Amino acid sequence: MDAPVVAVRGEAYQEVAPELARFTVTAAARDRDREATLTRLAERAATVRVLLDTAGPAVTRRETGQLRVWPETKRSGERVVAYHGSVSTTVTVDDFTALGELMLRLADHDQVEVAGPWWSLRPDSPAYREARHAAIADALARAREYAEALGARVTALVELADTGLSAAPPMMARAAAPRGGAAGAPPELELDPRPQPVQAAVEARFTISEPVLG
Repeated sequence: MDAPVVAVRGEAYQEVAPELARFTVTAAARDRDREATLTRLAERAATVRVLLDTAGPAVTRRETGQLRVWPETKRSGERVVAYHGSVSTTVTVDDFTALGELMLRLADHDQVEVAGPWWSLRPDSPAYREARHAAIADALARAREYAEALGARVTALVELADTGLSAAPPMMARAAAPRGGAAGAPPELELDPRPQPVQAAVEARFTISEPVLG
């Protein structure tokens, strides 16, 4: 006779501090002359690169995104009245103490737009492993509770299935108002990193000893 089996679902939910912050910086240019537009765009993009270089190890990764150059025409025809250009860079930072200052320094240049940050965890964050372990522990605890209610005990694991591990999508920062410093000093921007929810779930089947019924 086969041993009785109890099937349970184990879940775990936790909020952990973010490990990474990403933001985008976009340099733009506009001029009636195409060459002038391209020259200004290249100069402003170079300025962004220099500022990111000065950030040192605080910047863990940067990636050039979309480069766009397009003409502006009159509604009534194809006559070009101006040329526009833009280039975006995605910046990843793991030193949050330097984040606000870096974003403000970048934004303090003509025709430069800064957006973000978005908080996230590293793909190999220990938080994911901890959540999986917690979900397994929850499944075992539930199985033992059901077995005890039947006057039995858990004897062996039959099957364990990972039903998913999820984390919140990157979320925009909550920023405090900039604080002005001494005359001529750059303003200070306080950022509040948003906790990252991590959730894991497993389904498990355990054999139990013969229940004591009645």
